[in-house]
Amino acid sequence: MRLKPAVGALLALTLCGLPMAASAQQAGVSGSPLPDQPYTLFYPDVMITSGEPGGPLTINHPSLPLQCVLTVVPVEDSGWSAEGALAALDPAAVSAGWSETFPNFTLGESRVTSYQSNTALQYEGTSEGPQGGPITLVHTETVDSGNGYTLDCFYASEMAAEARPVVDTIIANFSTEQDAQPVVTP
Repeated sequence: MRLKPAVGALLALTLCGLPMAASAQQAGVSGSPLPDQPYTLFYPDVMITSGEPGGPLTINHPSLPLQCVLTVVPVEDSGWSAEGALAALDPAAVSAGWSETFPNFTLGESRVTSYQSNTALQYEGTSEGPQGGPITLVHTETVDSGNGYTLDCFYASEMAAEARPVVDTIIANFSTEQDAQPVVTP
């Protein structure tokens, strides 16, 4: 599965830069309103959601430079697997694709990770941010029941100590099922 990165996904990251502990918080939850595109997304309840049914769902942290974008699209690739996607990953193509949105994107670690419901391809990388500060991208994707799911989280690299635990918890709790319950409280 190959999806084009969201253009302008980091605009909200430039609006805030105040540190905030990513400690235990109440969980917010969003589920798909479309029965043919099921998902459950858990995140700290301070995060603000936006989006329209059938379009990307964006969650922004109000006091961390952190944004995640969930996209669900129909796919016909019934043979897709996270392991196969990792083996076929083309680092040059990934870097070139993200460089259109994030100047000088450099691909870092790539691996298979676990969502709550199934496995996913995960890779991360860094880029120059819109105001010169480095940005970290954590991209995950999977295919389940005829849908392709991508969950992209972006944060100011300097805020990794606060933002990365939140991102890892959001990824670990994501489910391609409609009525999932959190396994790790964000």
